[in-house]
Amino acid sequence: MNSPSLEQLRAEYDKLKLLHQVSSVIHSTLESRQALELILSEAVRVMRASSGSVVLVNPTTGFLEIEASYGLPTESSGIKLKVGEGITGWVARTGKPALVADVTKDRRYVMVKRNVMSELAVPLEVNGELRGVLNVDSERLGAFSIADSELLRELAVQAAKVIHNTWLYEQLRVKARLFEALLSVGQTISSTLNLSDALQVITREACELMGGKMASLLMLDESGEYLDLKASHGAGEAYINKPRLSTAESVLGSVVRRKKPVQIENVQISSRYQNVSVAREEGLISLLSVPLMYYKEAIGALSVYTSDVHSFSNEEIRILSLLAEMSGIAIERARLYERIVNMEEQLRQNEKLSAIGLLAAEVAHEIRNPLTVMKMLYHSLNLEFSADDPRSRDVRLISEKMDHLNKIVEQVLDFARTAEPHFSSVDINSLMTDLMLLVRHKLTNQKITLQQEFEANLPMIQADPGQLEQAFLNLTLNAVESMPDGGKLTICTSIEQSAEGRLLRIDIRDTGAGMSPEQAARVFDSLLSTSKPKGTGLGLAIVVKIVEAHGGKITLKSREEEGSTFSIFLPVP
Repeated sequence: MNSPSLEQLRAEYDKLKLLHQVSSVIHSTLESRQALELILSEAVRVMRASSGSVVLVNPTTGFLEIEASYGLPTESSGIKLKVGEGITGWVARTGKPALVADVTKDRRYVMVKRNVMSELAVPLEVNGELRGVLNVDSERLGAFSIADSELLRELAVQAAKVIHNTWLYEQLRVKARLFEALLSVGQTISSTLNLSDALQVITREACELMGGKMASLLMLDESGEYLDLKASHGAGEAYINKPRLSTAESVLGSVVRRKKPVQIENVQISSRYQNVSVAREEGLISLLSVPLMYYKEAIGALSVYTSDVHSFSNEEIRILSLLAEMSGIAIERARLYERIVNMEEQLRQNEKLSAIGLLAAEVAHEIRNPLTVMKMLYHSLNLEFSADDPRSRDVRLISEKMDHLNKIVEQVLDFARTAEPHFSSVDINSLMTDLMLLVRHKLTNQKITLQQEFEANLPMIQADPGQLEQAFLNLTLNAVESMPDGGKLTICTSIEQSAEGRLLRIDIRDTGAGMSPEQAARVFDSLLSTSKPKGTGLGLAIVVKIVEAHGGKITLKSREEEGSTFSIFLPVP
């Protein structure tokens, strides 16, 4: 056996040195371009080539694009080849190396650099999948050997490691960024209670999170037959003013019907997309749409559009779906808050109507007393005149009008009488808990801290839950109004033993402005007394009537600048 020559030993040494150097760089940096350029420069040096390049398949467009190069002209960085085009494209399509001694005689060759005479290209495989090509060129004919091909293949393995590590790092970095943004989005959405504001936040964050040109949110109408645009970010007039979409016939309608994401690579040329002209005018190309879900029901669709052709990854679909899921919860939360606000306003209106009735009753009562005296005095006068006396007609009219006035007073009193409570078993702790849920957003907005001190295992009482809720809500809202700059609201329940027997006690305590002794002494005296500068006292009158209708009583303790405590005592069977 012949011993290797000095030149062969030197070549083998250079090869091992090169591989060691490349391996060291791979393990010391996550900068893929730096590592790939090192691989190329050393490959060009060892093989005495003139240039080299790493070409990767773009997963979105499918074209071969230069990722890193050495010795190529600057303008070559923008060159794109189809898989199968040129010697590089042939290697990418077949997965086989190409050793071309004379490129001028190879029909596959596409010139990227002048004076190139020979080329060596090997496939780049990442995790068993062909992802690109590593090639070197030379201005000499027959510049590369089988040994060069083997070395380049080993370098391709190292380059694949670089690409794989870089992609892993990039994926982790993108995931971290996306989930960080998703957390921020969740916090932003959760802090938004107004439905319109919540929808605007959702579309803005979806667009920024996905790097899109425009995002839109469509929701089912009451009939479920149409999708209406409720919010958008980045949309122009053409998109905003486009016709509403049919749930049965549109692509976005299918997202809601099937409860599955849909993506379209290019809506400007898609036969499935209903508003192609709008997409062209707005510059929208790729679409990803996911259903807005709430309790397994689709209530709309969240869509993101890009300004260039883009294939959305499974990770991106999952991220947008998570955002849509959070958005569905936020939407229902905002809807619930609106219903609570409307309910509170309705209760306030009911309170006003009840108060007007009570006021009318008090006025009617005050009128009836002197009217009764007037009637008695009138009849005691025994005014009788002959038929031809003009005074006879006047006396008759006075009697008729007093009777008419008395009838009106009786009608007002009948109308204003509080409805009798409908008693049932009531758990006061549960009723108060539900009530605090009703007002929790109002408390938060006014910076009021809520403290609940409920005695456990309270006995059930016989009461009208609706009327009690109205009374407690009235006292709670009064307490909130007394703390415009924030404060503390304390709700307590307990059992007390008294001479009348066991009583269930409910305390509603605030840290508001409080009342003077004179105000506190008069607060229950009259329907028209009040401690509030702009109030009428009608709300407290309703509370008193409700409590008394339940056989209970209400008391007040208050000090100026320290707050007030209303205590309600209800009998326990």
